[in-house]
Amino acid sequence: MNEIMVLKFGGSSVSDNEKLQLVAKRITKIYDKGKKVVVVLSAQGKTTDRLIKEANELSGNISDRELDALLSCGEQMSTAKLSILLNYLGYPAISLTGWQAGIFTNNNNQNANIIRIDTSRILKELDSGKIVIVTGFQGVDENLDITTLGRGGSDTTAVAIAAALHASNCYIFSDVDGVYTADPKIIKDTKKVSNLSYKEMQELSSEGAKVLHNRCVEIGEKFKIPIITKSTFNEEKGTLISDVIEENTVKSIIKKEVSRVSIIGNGIIRNFDLIKLIIDFIKTSKLELLNFEISDTKISIVFKNVIEDKKIQELHKLIFK
Repeated sequence: MNEIMVLKFGGSSVSDNEKLQLVAKRITKIYDKGKKVVVVLSAQGKTTDRLIKEANELSGNISDRELDALLSCGEQMSTAKLSILLNYLGYPAISLTGWQAGIFTNNNNQNANIIRIDTSRILKELDSGKIVIVTGFQGVDENLDITTLGRGGSDTTAVAIAAALHASNCYIFSDVDGVYTADPKIIKDTKKVSNLSYKEMQELSSEGAKVLHNRCVEIGEKFKIPIITKSTFNEEKGTLISDVIEENTVKSIIKKEVSRVSIIGNGIIRNFDLIKLIIDFIKTSKLELLNFEISDTKISIVFKNVIEDKKIQELHKLIFK
């Protein structure tokens, strides 16, 4: 039996026809190795934001049902375009909407939860040799009305499909090539984290890291589906999120909003040297605290005033020296 590979591509990866060509190359490279390939796509670029804006220009009282019917169009456009491209390149492909892919949810519009996935259509198309492209972010409720899954919904779709198909892992492709010790757009000299546990990734997501949404990590942990985050645009090794705890150490620093800083890593509650280092840093920097909490995987610090990026840079350098 050929291995099933589930690949998810975010909105920045499919934002135009040129990027769709790159995505197609990644997919066909895996398909040519004899793998069965399921692809989950987000809407192109800022399509969802544009659709919300246009809907609000029409009415200040939009029904949840109609808004979901509208928002689902973005993913349908991207999957259809990719299918058209792959077939033109000589690769058999088919696009499936959420309901065609058998994704059933509750009726909580704009934030629906997946209840079950009937994989029969996906498996039928895979068995016929096709690349199956599924719309992320959406499903249908018991009335067959379209629902959407909320922020990070395409990630959730991908991991849920990987679990339903008993795939060996799930690849999440985006414009970043993994998880770093801090936001590389803000902090210099950050390092890529090669491995994270599900718990660590959930902490990072809950603190505002935008690599993965919390719900998809929860599904990965529940069904033991390793999640691999990679870049669409380079061949660099990504970050593996699994139930394997490689070591008890600090993995990343996150600044949420303006005054909350969190340090993530397994076994932090027993890392007394680290705790002392952070407290000493706060004292010498003359920063005023409102709250300081420690759990097994996280130290969360709320400061009275805005924390400048240069202070996070200094703390990052101390911890990861």
